[in-house]
Amino acid sequence: MPTPLPPHVPDHLTITLWDFTWYTRTGPGEPFADLDRAFREAADRGYNTIRICAMPFLLFGSGLDTREVVLGPLGGAYGQRVRWYDVRHTTRIDGRAHLLALFEAARRHHFFVILSSWEYQQSPSFAADRAWFDALMAIDPERRAEALADALADLVDFLAAHDGLDDRVAFTELHNEVQAGRLTDGLPADEDPVVALRPRLARGLVRFKERHPDHPVTVNYAGVPVGSLRGVPDEADVAVFHPYVYGVLDELIDTFALRDTTRPFPQADAHRELLRPGAPDFADWAPPAADRWRLTATIVGLREMYVHDWCDPGKWDAWLYDRYATHRLAMEEKLDLWLAAAADHARAAGRPLVLGEGWVGYTPAHGTFEEGPVGAALCRRALAACAEVGARGAVVCSNAAPHHAMWDDVQLQRECNALLRS
Repeated sequence: MPTPLPPHVPDHLTITLWDFTWYTRTGPGEPFADLDRAFREAADRGYNTIRICAMPFLLFGSGLDTREVVLGPLGGAYGQRVRWYDVRHTTRIDGRAHLLALFEAARRHHFFVILSSWEYQQSPSFAADRAWFDALMAIDPERRAEALADALADLVDFLAAHDGLDDRVAFTELHNEVQAGRLTDGLPADEDPVVALRPRLARGLVRFKERHPDHPVTVNYAGVPVGSLRGVPDEADVAVFHPYVYGVLDELIDTFALRDTTRPFPQADAHRELLRPGAPDFADWAPPAADRWRLTATIVGLREMYVHDWCDPGKWDAWLYDRYATHRLAMEEKLDLWLAAAADHARAAGRPLVLGEGWVGYTPAHGTFEEGPVGAALCRRALAACAEVGARGAVVCSNAAPHHAMWDDVQLQRECNALLRS
């Protein structure tokens, strides 16, 4: 039987996605320079839960000295117009002390925390050197889920030893989007990664449960892997999915071969249709040589990073709006189908359903398609559907967080969080 969420956790988890940004952007004027302010603003928008990369492997598995973790940009101007990567300042934090400060603030503001890790996707790319990344990669892929489980169990012990702060943990995820990162290293290329990962993840979940049988633990998946839900381990206590529906955004990604490196990059078309005047060619855009190791420490592809960095946001948004009508019904139907499938899986397994990210997809930092009328309408539709299928928790949108422009749309967030609670 799945371990239930703690009885003091709210009936509905209204989630804002603080990911790794709560520690990468703590410099002057940045969104997490003042944790209390960030929590106050979140409460005002109707949230009661944050979901974070707790850097568990760095703090409790790497063996590195984390009393002065140096974090900063990807190098030069590289990534400064890319969502989640637009870190402005180099900062130094005591990693464990910063974790405690976050949990103490969560308690002061009556918030709960979903523990996760983005470390096998991109968190180490913000570090001053590659020691964190190298420590992660030194773990045999067959053992990575277990190594994360050990680190997270140590982290929960650490919180418990500090005034019982583990009472703030709603549940724990071994890792973010397990089939879309380096947890899949070494798996057969011709196998479905969701299914092929199951034995590795099951061992990790069992390892955590041996240490903390009363703390629910799970993994989460990019999208809703309809047709592969048999790959979700029986040992997972919460059904967590990230239904990004893409649709018209998929057309843009395909048209400009942003994720298909087997095709030539259409540079002339990109200059004409997407990029700002004066944008360099893709071949000429990279961080300084000393920082190029960071490009292997993140799963975001170089073409996508380049186009997000150099796009004209107005052109980007117009491209999507011009084509949205031909995708609208398919996007809405996909969202409805995915939520129905996720809810059915959760009910069959006796697990609460949580939608930890969504809804359109990955857009540039200054693009407003997700924040504009189309994206806002999809947020409302998604939260109403989440309420209808009985989801225990959901985000308003992945972009509804202090480090994104959607944070300023206070009314939308209040409205959508109220929809979930309804």
